[in-house]
Amino acid sequence: MITRRSLLVAAGAAAAAAGPLARPASAALPQVDMEALIKAAQIDPRRADSAITTGAKDSVLLVERALQASGHLSATYVDGHFGTSTIAAYAAYQRSLGYTGLDATGLPGPSSLRLLGEGRYTVVKAISPGSVVTLRGFQVNTRTRAMLLEAERLLGRQLSITQGSYNTGVGASAGTHDGGGALDLSVSGLSSATRTDVLRRLRTVGFAAWLRTPSQGDWGYHIHAIALADTDQSAGAQNQAGDYYLGRNGLANRGTDDGPAVSPKRTWEEYQRTL
Repeated sequence: MITRRSLLVAAGAAAAAAGPLARPASAALPQVDMEALIKAAQIDPRRADSAITTGAKDSVLLVERALQASGHLSATYVDGHFGTSTIAAYAAYQRSLGYTGLDATGLPGPSSLRLLGEGRYTVVKAISPGSVVTLRGFQVNTRTRAMLLEAERLLGRQLSITQGSYNTGVGASAGTHDGGGALDLSVSGLSSATRTDVLRRLRTVGFAAWLRTPSQGDWGYHIHAIALADTDQSAGAQNQAGDYYLGRNGLANRGTDDGPAVSPKRTWEEYQRTL
């Protein structure tokens, strides 16, 4: 089966085989900032308007022009706004590569993004979720694991995981745990102040994180966290990430964010550059 990761490995091998003679030509191409692109792909579909995510316009336009050239996007939507039409076009492009399921949600992955840009652009600030691993009995990817461990380091305590990622059996989650970057954490025995501190630290390292309560749905008290910019996210997790950026609570009612304010809202990669 073709996957993002298998194509990424193949692309890396091809680049290595090409050697130094290929570098001058690729250096002349414009650059797609993948970090900015993914941020736009999470935020723009959740906007009520066609506003453009700060810092993402040039990268989005390059990708949209490539999608137009491949026959997947109408010229009408080549505008720098990575909205629902661009998401649908990118998903169609992913399917044309043989991707299915989580690999064809319309959120660009590093391998498909590079393939789309051959001869048109190069990719900088690439994001990869890494491999799937087990952490305390639950599946996560290596990026999510690193994020959680850093949040725990800041807290000075270990947190208890109650749901991990790549788990299609979490009915109440509306599919947010189907892909990567999703965690549920226990708050048993934690004071209100400690819960708030946990949320703040999780948000600091790049999670969209909220305290979930029984009054909100069919669940007990817990913390729900989604790793921003995880390219393995399910569609539901993508929506929650976008809503977090827009100051919402990540629930179906799209209410006002009820967690501790963290400014600026950073991804894991952005946080690492502050260290």
